[in-house]
Amino acid sequence: MMRATPRSLRGMVSAPHHLAAQAGRDVLAEGGSAVEAAVATAACLAVVYPHMTGIGGDGFWLVAEPDGRTWAIDGCGAAAMAADRALYRDHATIPWRGALAANTVAGTVAGWQAALAQSGATLPLDRLLRDAIHHARSGVVVTAGGAQVAAAASPALRDLPGAYASIFEPEGRPLVEGDLLRQTALAATLERLAGEGLDGFYRGALAQIIADDLAQLGSPLAAADLAAFDARNVAPLEVAITGARLFNLPPPTQGVASLLILALFDRLRAGEADGFDHVHRLVEATKQAFRWRDAHVGDPATMTQDAQALLRDAAALDRMAGAIDPDRAAPWPHPPALGDTTWFGAADARGQVVSCIQSTYFEFGSGIVLPRTGIVWQNRGCSFALDGDGPNRLRPGARPFHTLNPALARFDDGRVMAYGTMGGEGQPQTQAAIFTRHALFGQPLQAAVDAPRWLLGRTWGDQSTTLKIEAGFDPALYDRLAAAGHAVERVPGRSSMMGHAGAILRHPGGMIEGAADPRSDGMVATW
Repeated sequence: MMRATPRSLRGMVSAPHHLAAQAGRDVLAEGGSAVEAAVATAACLAVVYPHMTGIGGDGFWLVAEPDGRTWAIDGCGAAAMAADRALYRDHATIPWRGALAANTVAGTVAGWQAALAQSGATLPLDRLLRDAIHHARSGVVVTAGGAQVAAAASPALRDLPGAYASIFEPEGRPLVEGDLLRQTALAATLERLAGEGLDGFYRGALAQIIADDLAQLGSPLAAADLAAFDARNVAPLEVAITGARLFNLPPPTQGVASLLILALFDRLRAGEADGFDHVHRLVEATKQAFRWRDAHVGDPATMTQDAQALLRDAAALDRMAGAIDPDRAAPWPHPPALGDTTWFGAADARGQVVSCIQSTYFEFGSGIVLPRTGIVWQNRGCSFALDGDGPNRLRPGARPFHTLNPALARFDDGRVMAYGTMGGEGQPQTQAAIFTRHALFGQPLQAAVDAPRWLLGRTWGDQSTTLKIEAGFDPALYDRLAAAGHAVERVPGRSSMMGHAGAILRHPGGMIEGAADPRSDGMVATW
């Protein structure tokens, strides 16, 4: 059954957990801006969705202002100064879990600080973090999705050094649906940040506690690494397509891939939503975009190709689109990327629209949980290459390649759309599905998110590079895609592997529409 798209006039938040969406909505109701609502949502997600995000991870922001400006915040933490090849001399690759995986600074909190400063926020910090502190201290009821992830992660994480087992398995087993998750140490940390300021995460007494715990657990991160970090105000990437201008984050994120997919599809088009031409051509555009991404994207300091220059080069985009066979699938043995993430968005009555994404990379990140602060530390740095000379090679102070990328569109008619999803390799693909369904084929926003999706590549630790397609499409589509050469793998409908997507659309007259993913525990909260 098709669900109706929620609408409101005064403000809206979409998030993959209902408590986080409501936390942001309440900030809007108290006169807060979309950025302030997004910080409240982000902080709450760090508590109620700890398997996907936390203050020990990274985050990225895209903000559309009512005056037409669009700005971005890059909260990507850098590698420790002690993180070099010698540190991993006994390893062929960086471990996915444990202290050696916790090798990059966490940039999420600095991203909040930069976004609040850039937007001229006025609400006190203790108000923005209030709900997150409450849920951490009083507890939050574990959802079915959260319990499923915790059970799957438990064998790899329960015996790691740190506080993982005492917080997430207090009775000697993974928490199950309906259990209460309490995070008292994290509550105290958030309360301290609310009182002392967000900068305390990186400099001062709290930062020293964080650094001491990291060192005791075996991480290469030091107090000097935290103190040297600040989130960056960056120019967003942008590309023009028919009827709209699209925005995303620059490297080290894969934002260029998300924009490339839609720019290439704009040159190909299709006759109807979710038919062969739509799905096949988006998948083939994905292959073109991922090849460029994997060859060129990493730490901007070592990149030899300019992502924005490519997006401005109409002839280059024409050549890439021309290389796509409209009837046959190109080979795809390509190694994909993975990761777990939270996207959330907010819009306020005055016209500010926020698209934001934050993550600890894998479920529960590195699995290293700091005992005195309750912080789950990310493992984003395990995506570095130990050898070679590419843009994603590990170097002290380098920034790792990021699957995270929030999306935003400004339509020629004045509408502004924020959209995104978790899902590593699936993020650009789900963004493309949702955007094209709504913007090109006129599907209602909620229907565009609810509809079955596809994913080329790996997710949730799966090593396959098949084209995974949910149940629910026209049965003839699966056979036609297979006949065209795609390695089709059918998966159940509304599968979590397809991400937890959301979207918010603000119309020039003030009406706001939103969508949340039935694959998540989320909702659209309106004001």
